[in-house]
Amino acid sequence: MRLLIITQKVDTDDLILGFFHEWIAEFSKKFKAVVVICLFKGKFDLPDNVAVLSLGKEKWRSKLKYIFLLFYFSLRYFNRYDAVLVHMNEEYVVLAGWLWRLMGKKVFMWRNHHIGNRMTDVAALFCNKVFCTSKYSYTVKYKKTVLMPVGVNMGMLANATPVPRKVRSILSHGRVDPSKNIHVFVEALGILKKQNVNFTADIYGNPSSRSEAYLNNLKTRSLELSLEDALTFHPGVQIQHMSPIYGSHQIFVNLSPSGMYDKTIFEAMTCGCLTLVSNDNLKGGIDDRLIVKKREAEIVAQQLKDILALAPKEVEDMVAQERTFATGHSLQHLAEKLYSIIRS
Repeated sequence: MRLLIITQKVDTDDLILGFFHEWIAEFSKKFKAVVVICLFKGKFDLPDNVAVLSLGKEKWRSKLKYIFLLFYFSLRYFNRYDAVLVHMNEEYVVLAGWLWRLMGKKVFMWRNHHIGNRMTDVAALFCNKVFCTSKYSYTVKYKKTVLMPVGVNMGMLANATPVPRKVRSILSHGRVDPSKNIHVFVEALGILKKQNVNFTADIYGNPSSRSEAYLNNLKTRSLELSLEDALTFHPGVQIQHMSPIYGSHQIFVNLSPSGMYDKTIFEAMTCGCLTLVSNDNLKGGIDDRLIVKKREAEIVAQQLKDILALAPKEVEDMVAQERTFATGHSLQHLAEKLYSIIRS
């Protein structure tokens, strides 16, 4: 089998989408050849059986050129792929899905988000299968949808040099955006501070272009809550450099909705953090005390307080349980399942 992948970016330096470079590298071990059409091409180092083609966003801003090149590459490389995998952006399926199906190619879409729209529904019509990781994703409603592993490169994370964990340390990592509910996390830390609970906390991440004001408001609010000595904001860090950051913290907090199922949850688990999440996908897989009952600051603060008071043996058992759970979401498992479905 040979695969055409459509994605936003191929760039190891990208803080949000850099992980996809590892996905392509792992997929290339399964498929005879991989052709990647990306909107933006940056830094990459991929095997010889991978060809990376760009729609040109790194050089120009023209949607007409992007569309023209999408069709040009789809036709030009007709004999170099048997199936198409579109990652996240259903617009590409709506534009070219009919052409791929007309050429006899299988079409697959990866879309994992709790919000969708009519365009998502139209794109699904052209697909043989739709992939997502969360049972709360918008795309779960389709009969053709298949739940997949999250796809975390656990080898890269687990094999990093161990670092000492800071006592009573709390971490948040990911895109700084209102949908991630980081404001709830900051308010919870303010409550702990007011209750004289001893802790340190770090927030790593950059805002999207529309969330600069959100980040500034978080920093202002942290000062209002007297968190200047307890909470530090850091720029985003590339995934290949995150292991020592995860490894130096005891608790990782992720308050994204269940429909998102962020990879950072599993990255933190792999590095031995206790993960406090507001994601119902993890129910039954990890200790109930690590699942937020409601995304409200008072509740999050109380659960953090309870976790900080756990005995060392309880922490050890919880970490072991989480690592076992995370193993099922490895990138290797994802590649194996994806290949099996596409070739069948």
